[in-house]
Amino acid sequence: MALKKAAAAKQQQTAALSLFHLLDPQVLGNPYPLYQRLRTEDPVHWDHFLHAWVVTRYDDVRTVFQQFSADRAFTDEQLSTMGLEKLAPLARVMVKQMLFMDPPQHTRIRSLASKAFTPRRVELLRSHIQDICDDLLDAVQSKGSMDVIADLAYPLPAIVTAEMLGVPTSDWRQLTAWSADFAQILGNFQHNPDFAAQALKTVEEMLEYFSAHVKDQHEHPREGLISAFISAEVDGDHLSDDEIVVNTIITMVGGQETTTNLIGNGLLTLLRNPEQLEKLKTNLALVPSAVEEMLRYESPSQHTARLAPDDIELGGKQIKKRQAVIAVMGAANRDPERFEDPDRFDITRTNNRHMAFAWGNHFCFGAPLARIEGQIVFDTVLRRMPDLQLVPEPIQWRDNLGLRGIKSLPVTF
Repeated sequence: MALKKAAAAKQQQTAALSLFHLLDPQVLGNPYPLYQRLRTEDPVHWDHFLHAWVVTRYDDVRTVFQQFSADRAFTDEQLSTMGLEKLAPLARVMVKQMLFMDPPQHTRIRSLASKAFTPRRVELLRSHIQDICDDLLDAVQSKGSMDVIADLAYPLPAIVTAEMLGVPTSDWRQLTAWSADFAQILGNFQHNPDFAAQALKTVEEMLEYFSAHVKDQHEHPREGLISAFISAEVDGDHLSDDEIVVNTIITMVGGQETTTNLIGNGLLTLLRNPEQLEKLKTNLALVPSAVEEMLRYESPSQHTARLAPDDIELGGKQIKKRQAVIAVMGAANRDPERFEDPDRFDITRTNNRHMAFAWGNHFCFGAPLARIEGQIVFDTVLRRMPDLQLVPEPIQWRDNLGLRGIKSLPVTF
């Protein structure tokens, strides 16, 4: 009887630690107590619900990024075995994206993409980003109120992304809708049959849209990432049109989701920490440091999955080859072994090497653009709207377990 009770207690404790609890809106709204329990009680934890290891300490998450495999997209054969043949078109897109590749394939795609996404090219967008930000704020300034998400955090990165890619900026609403759908695939743990039809429709529409633009820009080159992808060359090697299309899609989604969530999460955090907000308003030179702290404190991307390349030991646990491992950057970014007083939001924090943009080979190559967009937005909003106030109503988080963001953020000024 005592053994049964002990086994039941252990099972209950294990269930309480599952990331499956993120499906509870209250836990999703504040996942950090769950992360803390995982980090302290079982930092390399086998999650029975997700059939995956969950890794939450900073050093262990870094090890996962450095040593584990990103090649986790399903093949047609694997999908057929699971009875998910209908998702094959989606899988064919994902297996060609650098996000799901290991070296040497990842090295090749990444090298060619980096030729198209240089710091100089990103820096040239700075004045355009400022103009876009000013235009969006001009539209709401006289109203004395806005929804930060709908009026700023969604349109700004979508318009910037369209301009960066070299597609019509008037298409930004469509790009936003596609991005949100694809983010649902990237950010959630399990297949949702109710969403499958919409996901496939989105993938089909994106492939058709970007294939047409790649074809057009072969014939009529113009400034933008698609043309840069076309002309990118390393030792005589070029990207194929299929590779350009699928990596344009992941660049578009990553560029929008990260920045939208940075703006929304960051401004919410500032408004919830009025002493830090006042410190920033009196010294806007702190904006770059503040943006880094926002990225650490409320990471737009909370976790990502990898596969064990071989049988390997991590944190005293034996992980079998090809077992899934979920690296929780949102937990690593609040690890007290790495960050002093990690649950305190401090815009002057130094030595702030967070993992909001991942680590190593898969460090987000769009990070410089997201940082510039965030810096411009917070500098401009605080200069133009110094008396910003949060409208007192419940905050609703988007039902995306991995890409953390809020649905709306009404403010007055």
